[in-house]
Amino acid sequence: MRPLSSSDIIGLWERGEALHPLDRALGLLRAALPESSYENLASLGIGRRDALLLELRERTFGKKLRAYCECPHCRNALEMSLNVADMRTADSRAETDEFKISATDKFEMSTTEEFEMKTMGTDIRFRLPNSLDLAATLDCEDRDAAYRELLGRCILEARSNGHPVSLEELPDDALQEIADGMGECDPQAEVLLNLNCPDCRAPFQTPFDIVHFFWIELSVHAKRLLEEIHLLARHYGWSESSILTMSARRRQHYLDLIGT
Repeated sequence: MRPLSSSDIIGLWERGEALHPLDRALGLLRAALPESSYENLASLGIGRRDALLLELRERTFGKKLRAYCECPHCRNALEMSLNVADMRTADSRAETDEFKISATDKFEMSTTEEFEMKTMGTDIRFRLPNSLDLAATLDCEDRDAAYRELLGRCILEARSNGHPVSLEELPDDALQEIADGMGECDPQAEVLLNLNCPDCRAPFQTPFDIVHFFWIELSVHAKRLLEEIHLLARHYGWSESSILTMSARRRQHYLDLIGT
């Protein structure tokens, strides 16, 4: 995996402004892992995808994260300083050729990253949701329909007493257990921060979405780069491509010379 260059950042921002976050996430990874096909990246489990995005974010912008959120109790705006390592779950590993999902006492993983569990007398075999599965839910009419579409795609087999069981035959409690099981097998897919408000002192949880966070950072950086290009091109007459090939330190030195 290589970090994003200045040219990458501007190009990704320009192409991605009109895209859905699912496509933005895959575009970021495609730029950093050019040897991987779009189809292969889209088939990664969401936790595995997000682990790779965390790795790319660290390589591109560093280990420190500055984040903001709002206390749900008093609506106070909170600023946080975090480390990328804090966003990684204990069993997540970013490199594609090294990543393995840890088995637990309750779930057994096959070599093809399929999982098995038993719920309410039914043996279930499933895989983890990926970007293609999430994309398939976008046209669903409501949350319940999206939920069932996602489970229907990820449940590979359900059998009771040796007989196949359809998704429609599974009770809601069983479906909830399966959904919970998927979450246990892929903890990186939903990272929750445990926080305490310094004003009202109330504890609360807030999700950390690496796709949203990384894209906001990239957008801010891309616009700052365009401002630098504008100033340097206007003052020195250099082309955009020649300015972008300079290191950030070198560009800043020239900006300092012209008094910005």
